[in-house]
Amino acid sequence: MAFNSCVFFFLFFYVKNRLYFAMKKISIVAFSLLFCLQNPFAQADFFKNIHFTEADTLRGMLRPERSCYDVTYYDLDIKVDIEKKYISGKNDIYFNVKEDFTTLQFDLFENLKISYVLFEGEQFDFKRKFNAVFVTLPPQKKGSFGVLSIFYEGSPTVAKNAPWDGGFTFTKDQNGKDWVATTCEGIGASLWYPCKDHLSDEPDSMGIHVRVPTGLQAVSNGNLRSSENTDDGFTRFDWAVTYPINTYDVALNIGDYTHFSDVYTAADGEKLALDYYVMPYNLAKARTQFEQVKPMLACYERFLGKYPFWRDGYALIETPHLGMEHQSGIAYGNKYQRGYLGGRMPSDMNWDFIIVHESGHEYWGNALSVRDHAEMWMHESFTTYMEALYTECTLGYDAALRYLEYQKSYIKNKEPMLGPLNVNFSRWSSADQYYKGSWMLHTLRNAIDDDRLWFDILKTFYKNHAIGSVTTRDFTDYVNRRTKKNFTPFFEQYLSFANMPELLCKTEQDGETLRVTYRWQADVADFQMPIKMGKKGNYKTVNPVTNKWKTEKFRHCKAEDFRVATELFLVN
Repeated sequence: MAFNSCVFFFLFFYVKNRLYFAMKKISIVAFSLLFCLQNPFAQADFFKNIHFTEADTLRGMLRPERSCYDVTYYDLDIKVDIEKKYISGKNDIYFNVKEDFTTLQFDLFENLKISYVLFEGEQFDFKRKFNAVFVTLPPQKKGSFGVLSIFYEGSPTVAKNAPWDGGFTFTKDQNGKDWVATTCEGIGASLWYPCKDHLSDEPDSMGIHVRVPTGLQAVSNGNLRSSENTDDGFTRFDWAVTYPINTYDVALNIGDYTHFSDVYTAADGEKLALDYYVMPYNLAKARTQFEQVKPMLACYERFLGKYPFWRDGYALIETPHLGMEHQSGIAYGNKYQRGYLGGRMPSDMNWDFIIVHESGHEYWGNALSVRDHAEMWMHESFTTYMEALYTECTLGYDAALRYLEYQKSYIKNKEPMLGPLNVNFSRWSSADQYYKGSWMLHTLRNAIDDDRLWFDILKTFYKNHAIGSVTTRDFTDYVNRRTKKNFTPFFEQYLSFANMPELLCKTEQDGETLRVTYRWQADVADFQMPIKMGKKGNYKTVNPVTNKWKTEKFRHCKAEDFRVATELFLVN
């Protein structure tokens, strides 16, 4: 029904407004159609009062000028003048032609000047529109390939509160030496290098060449292949990434680093290189704190399989900000404390939140990625749930339940976890994608009520899509297929609405028997989910629905002993 009404709206709009198309103002109309067609559920109109601009659609939509080509390799060469807070360099974009085209779009923030653009050695004109750049080339035929070289320079965006807002961080370490880092999730990698800045298109591999003032090190993703001093007082560091990588995962870290290494041995005996780059005055702390990495990787291997970027290795890089899941080069800024900067964790637990959380993103977010920021719940919810699974792996199931109770205190129910598509939506006002999402998965585990099946769903869904991209629909359909049940209303309620489902209960004591009458109240009319209730330790599974009351008898149960298993299910 929603699909048909959306198509009708689009056709009506087209007939009545052909001049609108002639004026090339197609992006907002295309957004309306694509939001209707691609949104996996009939979402409540929660975001209707947010004004989306043409700049939003140019950044968030796969318009023909972007979908016509597929990036295979970036070769980024950049010089960082720290004193002037200025960058200069070029990026070579290697691409395959997916559809015939003459004009393509890449992205680069307006505050960075493009000196010139080359294609096959010839300079071509370009046009800017907000942070999008359009280049018209000779006709490109489907199946061919090319290389576009963009030369640029300028003062990049400086982050005001990294990592939550994006940009460069220019600061000093405790010894007064320069310390620089980049963070750009949400806002976009195009704030510091030209690229096709859309989650759906990851290069198959990448070269990252960074020149920094001699005496400092540049640490990035993948493996360091070489370094050499240049004649201008700078040192060039050449890094290589051999796997597909999200554009926002690419990072620069510049500082007076001390490096040490270790090895993790997988269950099959294969060795993984572990590399750590830290401030020299924190070396002793780091050697102790980073011992957590190996048992953590063993837990994640148990649940999901081996670390996904084996050739590129695993690295932690100390940063002046809290942390970020930069692929194979995780930003670490938790100051060698337990929990989240020393807190946000039950007092008897003693593990480092940033190590555990950001490493979880190597699986959920980096190896398995979404194609649109509206669906970032899949990155954050699964990774936050991995914190609970790590606790279960190391401390046991009861400890995991206590950790989940801590997570529950941060749930706000302020907005849907699923956002609007095609506008690069990143304007979340709560952390529900993290904590509510984790609890949604915990709830799903208990609704399925078969741990062997649940953990197989997690592992096989991850493995089926690792080093690739997914949508919400991919996961919901997979759960339905594996469980042979319809969990679509479940996902629609938890993802598309701010409210949790409410379980309405009425109790009546009849001697030693408690009669409980119950039903669901939810935004989704056909919401259904099994839930456990009764005496704790002796729960009974019931199956409420929304359209009628049901009754269950609990023998040898007093009203004061009756409870709903809210330690297993996220409900009101």
